[in-house]
Amino acid sequence: MPILSEPLRQKITALFPRYPSKRAVTLPALHMVQEHLRCVPHQEMAEIAELLEITPAEVHDTMSFYGFFPQAPIGDVRVWICRSLSCMLTGGEEMLEHACQRLGVGHGGTTGDGKLTVEFAECLGICDFAPAALADDGRIFGPLNHAS
Repeated sequence: MPILSEPLRQKITALFPRYPSKRAVTLPALHMVQEHLRCVPHQEMAEIAELLEITPAEVHDTMSFYGFFPQAPIGDVRVWICRSLSCMLTGGEEMLEHACQRLGVGHGGTTGDGKLTVEFAECLGICDFAPAALADDGRIFGPLNHAS
């Protein structure tokens, strides 16, 4: 029995004419499922693969390469704290530890109320704001300090 809703399946298949192959729709399909479910569980990987006529392993390869597609539900807001060299030199690791301690979560953890997931990123490309963080809705935070 399919888990992906019919409207979501239709949104994915509607992309086919815009791409050179069904395989090329893998990343957009993952984004759609992630946006809808806040994760991409194993069953949904298999359903995406079936729609795109590729193997579940190929879908998983794309997921694991980018690292933005968790298989378990995440918080309503996902925040990445940067661990690049410029952020680390300006206290990024300390800010990551402080945020996790203050929220009572480990790296990659979600608050008990399900509102926030805190993760690290190797580079967010916003060195002007070091140490910096990025929310999944596009908000940029930085330079971070203990009050932020």
